[in-house]
Amino acid sequence: MPASTAVSLSKVSRVFGPVTALDGIDLDVRPGEFFAMLGPSGSGKTTCLRLVAGFEQPSSGRVAIFGEDVTGVPPYRRAVNTVFQDYALFPHFDVRDNVAYPLMLRKVSKAERHAAAEAALEMVRLSGYGARRPAQLSGGQRQRVALARAIVARPKVLLLDEPLGALDLKLRESMQEELKSLQRALGLTFVFVTHDQGEALSMADRIAVFSAGRIEQVGSPEDVYRRPANRFVADFVGSANILPPGLVARLAGERRWASLRPEDVRLVACEGADPALVGRITARSYLGASTRLALDLGGLSVHVVRPAGELLPTEGPVAIAFEREALHLMEREA
Repeated sequence: MPASTAVSLSKVSRVFGPVTALDGIDLDVRPGEFFAMLGPSGSGKTTCLRLVAGFEQPSSGRVAIFGEDVTGVPPYRRAVNTVFQDYALFPHFDVRDNVAYPLMLRKVSKAERHAAAEAALEMVRLSGYGARRPAQLSGGQRQRVALARAIVARPKVLLLDEPLGALDLKLRESMQEELKSLQRALGLTFVFVTHDQGEALSMADRIAVFSAGRIEQVGSPEDVYRRPANRFVADFVGSANILPPGLVARLAGERRWASLRPEDVRLVACEGADPALVGRITARSYLGASTRLALDLGGLSVHVVRPAGELLPTEGPVAIAFEREALHLMEREA
């Protein structure tokens, strides 16, 4: 487990009775990167985060933080801190003491920890809020207090467990930008758990996609989106069209499953089109900046996303077309 990795998991499994939450995963997070763990509920991503934090211990395998084996080490002795979705603020403390709490546990003097708390509050744009109680703050402000408390003791790794899940869409988008800016400013390693593909794609340097206790793919947002490893990743990250091997062999000469993103598909005249790519529009949805269409190609359902304002047919048969480069042939089916 080299020190060149911020977080390293080696053949880690976690079993709860008959349930295998993690099944022998290997994972390396680089120093200073914003790393996202993405997957549906029950996929193992939160269990993985809890193993790094020390709230859970692996049934087998090892966990290391900056080269130090921390398997079996309690949370308070690890160079990490965690931000939770529910903020976990103390309602009877003011904001300043909430932020300073980790330093109080370390017996830091009151003056010193309050100065550090004010500096942390300034970093999250909450200067002047130290005397308020959590109940006097908005959801976004409480989230910033939780972040300030997490960074006040300068951990080596910051763990974030779906911290934006309780916020409304507009505030969540704003906080995404702030989190990324804060991570760059601090230079810390952020490990972020989410089930929201948009969050992972827009914020992370790299993404690990989890399913049923295993990691299906690790890569940059562009890699995961444009070059999914298998059908699960293609469908979960952005809902790609999955084309069966028979059709792919006809179109690309190789009998493999392939993914095709809806925004890469265009509608064309039926004349001269491959009969396998001719069908009918079965549904359409206006999405503001774009329109999403569902097509039935002789039993194969295909989605098409076109820019708003583009003239689209309203009835009759239509054909689809796309560039060969848009068709990604997948290595594995599952």
